Amino acid sequence: MTDHQHGASWSTAIQATLHCLTGCAIGEVLGVVLGTAFGLHNAATVVLAIVLAFVFGYGLTMRGVLKSGLTFSAAFKVALAADTVSIAVMEIVDNLVIVVVPGAMDAGLATALFWLSLLFSLIVAFVITVPVNKWMIGRGKGHAVVHAHHHH
Repeated sequence: MTDHQHGASWSTAIQATLHCLTGCAIGEVLGVVLGTAFGLHNAATVVLAIVLAFVFGYGLTMRGVLKSGLTFSAAFKVALAADTVSIAVMEIVDNLVIVVVPGAMDAGLATALFWLSLLFSLIVAFVITVPVNKWMIGRGKGHAVVHAHHHH
């Protein structure tokens, strides 16, 4: 296969993944902080964090494409197409790491273990998601959909 010449660059994939990571990190941290503050069970906290990661991930993408003049509905469709796989991969990896690190789920917000586990999980998720995004963008999917609507 000579698909390589049409593939996305690593820097493009890294940029797309950093964009995704920003939304995921905001949602993840907010979800865990709220879940902990409201005394939710671990499972409910994880669900809240994942939901908020998708909300913020899609929101950041929509903010950019709405500026290009798309309607809210069209911008939402672009965000779904652009970010769903990337956010899903990031959230699966991120939450698996948190669950696997001993004591991380039960560490309080005031502990280094909590914040270091979260940071570590986001780094691992980023490293795993970059090649996924590179592959998708190289095929005109994922963040390639967003770039079609950006006017630089």
